[in-house]
Amino acid sequence: EPPDTPEDFSCQTQDMKRVTCTWREGETYLYGQNLPRYTLSKMSSQKTALCKASCLKQCSCSWDIGQQRIWNVTLTVENPLGKKTATDAFDVNHRMYPTAPFQVWEDCTDTEITLHWNYENNEIELFCQTEVLHPDGKVERHNSSVAGSKRVTVRGLQPYTEYTARVRCGAAEHFWRWSEWSQPLTTRTKEGTPSGKLDIWREITPVLGGRNVTLFWKQTPSFQANGKIISYEVTWEKIEDGSEPESISISSVYKSMRIFIDNHFYRISIMAKNSVNFSLPSVLIISKATDNSRKILFSSFIGTKEVKEGQVNGTEDGIFISWEPRSIYDSYIIDWCNFPRLQPCDLKWKRFGPSTSSAVISSDAFVPGVRYKFCIYGSVADRAFLLEKKIGYLKELPPHLDPVVRKVDLTYNSVTLSWDSYFTNESHPGFVRGYHVYVSPVEGNCNLKGSKKHILSDESELCKYTIENPEEKQYTVNHLMPNTKYKIVVKAFTGGGETPIGNFRYIDTPSNSNMLYFVFLLVIVPVLVAAICHWKMEWVKECFCPVIPSPNKSKVLSFKEFKIDSEKVLKINDCLPDVLAMDSNTEVQKS
Repeated sequence: EPPDTPEDFSCQTQDMKRVTCTWREGETYLYGQNLPRYTLSKMSSQKTALCKASCLKQCSCSWDIGQQRIWNVTLTVENPLGKKTATDAFDVNHRMYPTAPFQVWEDCTDTEITLHWNYENNEIELFCQTEVLHPDGKVERHNSSVAGSKRVTVRGLQPYTEYTARVRCGAAEHFWRWSEWSQPLTTRTKEGTPSGKLDIWREITPVLGGRNVTLFWKQTPSFQANGKIISYEVTWEKIEDGSEPESISISSVYKSMRIFIDNHFYRISIMAKNSVNFSLPSVLIISKATDNSRKILFSSFIGTKEVKEGQVNGTEDGIFISWEPRSIYDSYIIDWCNFPRLQPCDLKWKRFGPSTSSAVISSDAFVPGVRYKFCIYGSVADRAFLLEKKIGYLKELPPHLDPVVRKVDLTYNSVTLSWDSYFTNESHPGFVRGYHVYVSPVEGNCNLKGSKKHILSDESELCKYTIENPEEKQYTVNHLMPNTKYKIVVKAFTGGGETPIGNFRYIDTPSNSNMLYFVFLLVIVPVLVAAICHWKMEWVKECFCPVIPSPNKSKVLSFKEFKIDSEKVLKINDCLPDVLAMDSNTEVQKS
């Protein structure tokens, strides 16, 4: 292809003695002797080349300008297929492109950096710009306020902080373009007085004659050490009697210490110290010990209401905790132990603003199956009051053991199971929510009224009963078949489920005694009565069916004189009656 017109063709100088023109080379798909040829010449004398072009990443051509300041040059590019030109007319004074500054150095205070530099051509008045890179990646640029100045001061920096700076310059008069950046300079500001306060907390343990107070402290995002912390100053003093305060200096490698105080009010303050000064003091007021606080660790009363322990649940992000906000407090504190089974535990705490009433506590140390205890405090005027206690798990796991069944009471159609109270402590992997009772005949499937079907991994069926009261210690399974062998087991369950079903207990229901009694009444008793009646038939006849005497068979009437025709007749006057009954009183009087 024929050559294209050279692109980005421009000329400039770095020292007012020599001019360099640059441009971008186009693609012609020709090689060897057919490569494009570049010629740079004056517009007025195009036959005389000013310089010989060279092309690497870009093409350039340089020549000495002498005393001439106004130039009008032509760049010609040609190959066997064609020719193109580009022109540039310029005043050298307007095309100043300085070399990069060198020998950059600095002066520092705790909040300022003053940068100094040199550049090669001191005869040219330059205007320079400084770029400062902050630790967080923020970039600031500052222009020198005076032309020709070889320094600039950057203010408003953080003490004892590392910054990276570099400088570039351009012509103060007839600005053309910035020079290349100088080599970067990394420097650190000097130390300053620590700003902000430490976040401090305490753990109080009642002991004989007073209390052991373990103090903890940490740096918060709002605290700036502004240097290297070399020690912490801990001071405590009794408030009531104005006694002299006690203090101790602790090495910066420690973040806790223990002191002993009596049962009076105390004011405790902690300050961080670097090579310049102390930070502002962080203050805790330890209340006067009460009888309850001497006896019970972590006990507190709000009015007359004792603080009780509630349960909290784990989430994907941590353990969710909520509390009832009180308007009198200016902040809330939650403390806990990352490793509660260690003694002493590594106490952690977190502060929240007065408008907060819930939080998700997370830690890389939290693991499933471990119970964590959280204490929620309200703080006002540097005094903390225990408000609520919470216990919970990041994730509950099934119980380690099954309830121990101590007593089994059987009838022909029911079984009553009694077990010991399921003892749970901090080592338990979850909260016991209740119990499951599983029962099934040894032979065949279970289909008891009031139960739910449960299928095991081997596809056998069990009847399942759920007890949702963890305090329950007895349960009766009804509707069993008499004279049948059953397998039965009681399982405790938590929010993490229950252990695999196994270790069945086998029972045999007795026969139905009521049925035997019924059979006895319907069959045995009538047969027995019939046998007795048959054995004593004559006696029974005489008792229940006596023979009615026939007058014709009476011996008294066997004489002939008592016969009238064929009938035997007895005249009343022939007999002496045993009893005489009268019809009425009148007849009695007549007789």
